[in-house]
Amino acid sequence: MYLKENSGILYSIYRMPEIEMDKEKFMGKALDLAALAAAEDEIPVGAVIVDKGVIIGEGFNRNRAGNDPTLHAEIIAIREAAAFLGNERLTGCDIYVTKEPCAMCAGAIIHSRLKKVIIGADDIKYGACGTVFDICGSRLMNHIPEIEKGILQDQCSRILKDFFLKKRKNNPPV
Repeated sequence: MYLKENSGILYSIYRMPEIEMDKEKFMGKALDLAALAAAEDEIPVGAVIVDKGVIIGEGFNRNRAGNDPTLHAEIIAIREAAAFLGNERLTGCDIYVTKEPCAMCAGAIIHSRLKKVIIGADDIKYGACGTVFDICGSRLMNHIPEIEKGILQDQCSRILKDFFLKKRKNNPPV
């Protein structure tokens, strides 16, 4: 449920089920991208940027393959969406990301003016959208995106856990 203002009066509006289904559809696409990252031995994170119900940018982690620490899923998706729109400002767009953005990606989210960040799984080591740091929620910034967490949380957490379990199994401590 959310509140909507009309002529100075706040109304309670119940979310329509199709809105939640769209969120799951877009996060599902981000999960598909995370699976591509895992298949390439990258940390399985995927991201899509949506404008008016249409995906205009997508990405998955490529930093190891590209020997570039900035090639996170969010950065790739932001670059693609900005190129699509022909504008560095992604005002009105939402980003769906399977794992909470790090500080670098949170900064890019703020600079690109994304309206909303929809997060699958929290990042308890580097999360910069409220878990470890609150860059996206800082009132010191000139833009504060909305944050929503927990869309397909179990699936988003599972792909990360499975990836790191496999890594540890294949590379036991000495």
